[in-house]
Amino acid sequence: MQVEAVATTGIYCRAECSATPLAHNTARYPSSIAAEAAGYRPCLRCRPERRAGSLTGLDVPEPVAAALLRITDGYLDDHDEQALAAHVGYSARHLRRLFELHIGATPSAIARSRRAHFARRLIDETDLPFGAIAGAAGFGGPRQLHRAMTSVFRFTPSQLRSKRRRGYWPGVDGGLALSIPFIAPFDFSTFLAHRAPRAIPGVESVNGIYARSISVCGHAGIAEVTDAADGEHLRLRLHLPTYDSIIDDVHRARTLLGTDADPGRPSVLNGDPVIGPLMRAAPGLRVPRAWDRFETVIRIVAGQQVSVAAASTLCGRIAQRLGLPIDVADNTSAETARHQPSRPPNQPPSTTCPTHLFPSAAALADAGASGLHGLGFTQRRIDTIIGVARAVSGGDLDLEAAHSLDDTVAQLCELEGIGPWSAHLIAMRVFGHDDAFPASDLGLRRAVEHLTGRPCSIRELQAQAESWRPYRSWAAQHLWHAAAASRPTC
Repeated sequence: MQVEAVATTGIYCRAECSATPLAHNTARYPSSIAAEAAGYRPCLRCRPERRAGSLTGLDVPEPVAAALLRITDGYLDDHDEQALAAHVGYSARHLRRLFELHIGATPSAIARSRRAHFARRLIDETDLPFGAIAGAAGFGGPRQLHRAMTSVFRFTPSQLRSKRRRGYWPGVDGGLALSIPFIAPFDFSTFLAHRAPRAIPGVESVNGIYARSISVCGHAGIAEVTDAADGEHLRLRLHLPTYDSIIDDVHRARTLLGTDADPGRPSVLNGDPVIGPLMRAAPGLRVPRAWDRFETVIRIVAGQQVSVAAASTLCGRIAQRLGLPIDVADNTSAETARHQPSRPPNQPPSTTCPTHLFPSAAALADAGASGLHGLGFTQRRIDTIIGVARAVSGGDLDLEAAHSLDDTVAQLCELEGIGPWSAHLIAMRVFGHDDAFPASDLGLRRAVEHLTGRPCSIRELQAQAESWRPYRSWAAQHLWHAAAASRPTC
């Protein structure tokens, strides 16, 4: 998202801001972070830092994309630039040079801005004390929070809280409620319809809201996502005994929901005779990604050659046997327990509360094949699941890598039991590739056959999908959505 900085005031604004500075006093920056690195602070009128998608869709080299993915996942909260650079095969100096060239800020500046912006959101939207906000945003304490706020926003935390909109004193309803901005349009009901049959029993539930179990700093809890019904935000509610480092789970929520993805990017498909009408009918559709990468990989592997409902049931059995149970009574922080429940009438409570965390890769690897016996899996599927778990826990498969689509698919297909269908779905959901396309998916072929009125083989679908590059994942999601009345298959 480009922003416009004004030299005479030292602020940067959205393009649509009502302020009208003289043209010769303005300069454009590719993102809010680049403007902040140049010494500008965000405008208090248009609040450009609250807009979704500021660092998505950037045309940057693969190593920069890989490093940026690590940063947005919180890597620099526990590591330095040297470790980040080594991870992508560069020296720290060269990586900083590339970041300044392509993004306009160093990796450390991006990480600091990420924490500062999240802290600003907590200051605006909650009544948490500043010490709790510092921990939630990944700062060492209130002193670091104070330095970051004055550096980025030119105001102290107390001054920023005093600048909240008049009458805007958010309550906390049995948990910590935060808003998640999205690039409009966004169709939350479409996300729920897609997710409902794929929800893992005991781990996820869909009942007008999306709820799931989460783990933050070793503490189990529950996250709920609802529509804020304002055309600009979703509402995330976290039920946790502590709010330390929740910045990373807010990022995971945004990743799963695709709130930072620009639905206008695949507009090149609008003229396609098959996909174009689908996009016009569902302009707010997104490609759902993953909250928990490993969990999503196992859910995809479990879905090989079985129905969606069966795959969800099988993964629920894994969670029931090997996952960590959640004590729901302990999932609300003492810092918010003093608030009385006041859930709005349009946000019904979840009737099926998550009960377990999905097991980690290490837990599944340690359980071995015997840990999955009797759950309904074939021996071949058991071997694949355990093989994937061992590859992830042993570091042979990095689920946070940012390789090209071809390299990602090739690496996945080297694992026993992983073929092109699974590899492309994993590339789409877990690695976020926009051009992944599981051409052998029966649901895609049936959708195309229904829309065109003629049979469609795998080879014919692959050929037709060439015209949908580089957004074949978006095309696939629209096809699955169009075929939602029939049995889903992914």
